[in-house]
Amino acid sequence: MAVIGAGYSQDPPRETKEDYVKSHYTKYEFRIPMRDGKRLFTSVYVPKDTSQAWPILMDRTPYDVAPYGEDQYKKSLGPSDEFEKAGYIFVYQDVRGRYLSEGEFVEMHPHIDVKKSPKDVDESSDTYDTIEFLLKHVANNNGKVGIWGISYPGFYTSASIIDSHPALKAASPQAPMTNLFLGDDAYHGGAFMLAANFGFYTSFKPMAEPSPPPKVPVPFDFGTPDGYKFYLQAGSLRELEQKYLKGSNWLFTDQMTHDTYDDYWKARDLSRHMKNIRCAVMIVGGWFDAEDLSGPFKSFHAIEQNNPGTPDSLVVGPWVHGGWARGPGDHLGDAQFAARTSEYFRAAMQFPFFEFYLKGKGSAIPKAWVFETGTNVWRKYDAWPPAQARAKTLYLHAGGRLSFEPPSEKEGQDEYVSDPAHPVPFVNYTVTAVPQRYMTDDQRFASERQDVLVYQTEPLEEDVTIAGPVSPKLRVASSGSDSDFVVKLIDVYPDDYPDTDPDAGSKRLLGPPPVRMGGYQQLVRGEPMRAKFRKSWEKPEALVPGQLAEVDFSMPDVNHTFRRGHRIMVQIQSSWFPLVDRNPQTFVDIPNAKPEDFQKATERVFHRKDAASRVEVMMLAP
Repeated sequence: MAVIGAGYSQDPPRETKEDYVKSHYTKYEFRIPMRDGKRLFTSVYVPKDTSQAWPILMDRTPYDVAPYGEDQYKKSLGPSDEFEKAGYIFVYQDVRGRYLSEGEFVEMHPHIDVKKSPKDVDESSDTYDTIEFLLKHVANNNGKVGIWGISYPGFYTSASIIDSHPALKAASPQAPMTNLFLGDDAYHGGAFMLAANFGFYTSFKPMAEPSPPPKVPVPFDFGTPDGYKFYLQAGSLRELEQKYLKGSNWLFTDQMTHDTYDDYWKARDLSRHMKNIRCAVMIVGGWFDAEDLSGPFKSFHAIEQNNPGTPDSLVVGPWVHGGWARGPGDHLGDAQFAARTSEYFRAAMQFPFFEFYLKGKGSAIPKAWVFETGTNVWRKYDAWPPAQARAKTLYLHAGGRLSFEPPSEKEGQDEYVSDPAHPVPFVNYTVTAVPQRYMTDDQRFASERQDVLVYQTEPLEEDVTIAGPVSPKLRVASSGSDSDFVVKLIDVYPDDYPDTDPDAGSKRLLGPPPVRMGGYQQLVRGEPMRAKFRKSWEKPEALVPGQLAEVDFSMPDVNHTFRRGHRIMVQIQSSWFPLVDRNPQTFVDIPNAKPEDFQKATERVFHRKDAASRVEVMMLAP
């Protein structure tokens, strides 16, 4: 008897993403010669459709272009799904000195403005030579090239467009490292970003010779789930490096030992060299990027200043580092954005940008296209910061008050004791890494500490929108000869703000405790400032114990609306651990500080008429 449906007991296998790439693209591998004779390993995926010519879209990376082998295919191509279906020639290249590319790897390779011989090579020249080769050796290209990359590949994208090749028509540096000492990965306000840097360099290591990545990466073993405990027990930065890295990673050692803005860092300030850019640029960043938040703004302004007439756009959304490239982008931690912002970016901004400049389809994007948190809407501006934003000042007052009115008192100060042996944690849960969500995390745990000062407004009677940099100007005195001052700008939700869980207040809780959103203190922006750099990044100067000092600095831009009924809060503290390395609070060589150098210090913050601590912001009129 015949069996009904015989031969169809299983559905035919669905086409996977890798199957799609294999069926629509042919992969080639090249070792492309550079002008100095070194060869860079490059994977090229060419559409099998030869009915038209295709533009080239490149990604240059220090993180490997695996899988290796012409019969081994990536599971997806390009910045997002839209690209591989639309048809591009996709190019992935191991940069000089990484994985299968020859040459010497140099951290954030300095740009050479005047190249006197073929031996003078940098990322701009390597990209130029690569494009020359591709145009001649990859069939069916339309003569137009685009480039994109996130984080370190974002740096390579920015570096690649300087003195750009005539065929390079569009570039999108995304979260580009721009100045590692002044606000990107390594240092913020002169303070070393401890957990992020150590965590990164335990896996990102020098390579002696060209070699593929290990088949099974071995993660670093912290020996404890508690990063606060791990870093506290490690001691000084030098002790940490010697105990765990044992001098094996000069990349970390360089970051650690160059702890002033010396020639090492100045040579790597890419914003100084953003000239002769002849392609359209779309710079992308995230308001909550814990790694390269300042880089997009520095690069955007440098291109604007040095390349008049070059199409230069800035896109910033409510994203973590690279968050726009994956996931929906509808929330971060407990902060909700009420829209699938990452998906919208990929389809409505990124894809149309390259389609317009590489295929002539559609239209150009606005100068500044930014997401306004709080109201959760996209805004388009003709400049960034918006031309209509006006400077306003939030002043600290007695009794923990914060207002736009300056103090009138002749006397006024608050103080706390900062103890390096018990630093203020940056999160109130146990982690070894830097969780991306920390940049919107609830700060109620910190406001309850005795070593954190808290100032807040009355409930707002109307929306307050801040768009641009946030600039604290503190008037302080310390019993120590050096101290950090961490300033946090916070959105305090009203007590009647609804919970996401309707049973959050129930006595029947059996699982994890819910987050109560009433009174939630959402971090909007926070940065440290190491006081010894208050006058110069190059020449640190000790504090005079007990003497009033001006500690002025600028934090990365925000675009946030504090809604009616919310409060604006400012918190001030002198440690943020282990996000930031500990300041011994004595004027010493911090990486090599001895145990006895770490001392308690009494910190005073003034809020009087002649010494008014404040935070300057750019505000949009309602």
